[in-house]
Amino acid sequence: MSAFADTSRETTAAVITEPLPDLQLQLLIQLLDRELRSSLPLTLTLSGGVLHGDLIGHEEWKAEWARSLRQVEGEGANLLAEFPETVDQGLSEFGAEEDPGLPRWIHLRDVTLSVGGVSPVLLPLWRGRLADVSGWALGRPQ
Repeated sequence: MSAFADTSRETTAAVITEPLPDLQLQLLIQLLDRELRSSLPLTLTLSGGVLHGDLIGHEEWKAEWARSLRQVEGEGANLLAEFPETVDQGLSEFGAEEDPGLPRWIHLRDVTLSVGGVSPVLLPLWRGRLADVSGWALGRPQ
């Protein structure tokens, strides 16, 4: 029997990495999450273009998303209106709710997305992964 362990067959767990979000932007989002109905004009740089709108907290985004879903007509429309709250409840039940620490998602209202030479796209609400933001500035372009 050898005194040394055979490490040639050891397996290592896969490690998933993603870019680190900007800490100051995370703290700004966290501040807005505490102040319902608060917003700040913000411009973001993403790999696909420039996006600007009003930065809002998660709860405000969820409330506005639910309002917009209530405007959908047809069968099942009433189920859609409850969808944002149902998602949060489901995540809580499975223990997969978002980390109570720093936010990983960013939410904007009254958004303009500019990509290359294409006409800007206007969106009422937008949600994106914070790690995909490569740059940001307070305010909107003039």
